[in-house]
Amino acid sequence: MGSNPFLHVRSTKLRVLPGEADELINEGMYGKACAEYLRDELGQLGYQATQVVCEDWGWWMTIAALPFSCGVGIYGLRIDDTDDLDLCVTVQTPRGKKWSWARFRFVDTTEEVDRLHRAIRGIFAADNDVTIVAETPDFPL
Repeated sequence: MGSNPFLHVRSTKLRVLPGEADELINEGMYGKACAEYLRDELGQLGYQATQVVCEDWGWWMTIAALPFSCGVGIYGLRIDDTDDLDLCVTVQTPRGKKWSWARFRFVDTTEEVDRLHRAIRGIFAADNDVTIVAETPDFPL
């Protein structure tokens, strides 16, 4: 199974939200605004982004209605002492063959995972308020 690229982005509109610190499992793992933004934007593209959940490593967004379990990870770290964030976004589902309990067989995730990554990159690229700093195979933060 192949790993997925990471998108490193910045935006003044995807900052730490008021009260977000109270939801965090581990201090400093922000990204809720980015997760909610992507949930809404992906919904307009026909994806069923059903959940935004705080995890110990950042934020998880569930993508439903695919033939395998799928999600997007959003990691956000404060830039200095501001509410601005360095954000890292990646599709968490590995590319390649994965067991599907719903279909009771192996399914190849590559096409759908790549399509989801392209959709996320396209959302960021189309938004003048978002800067794609880098797209890398390794975690950029």
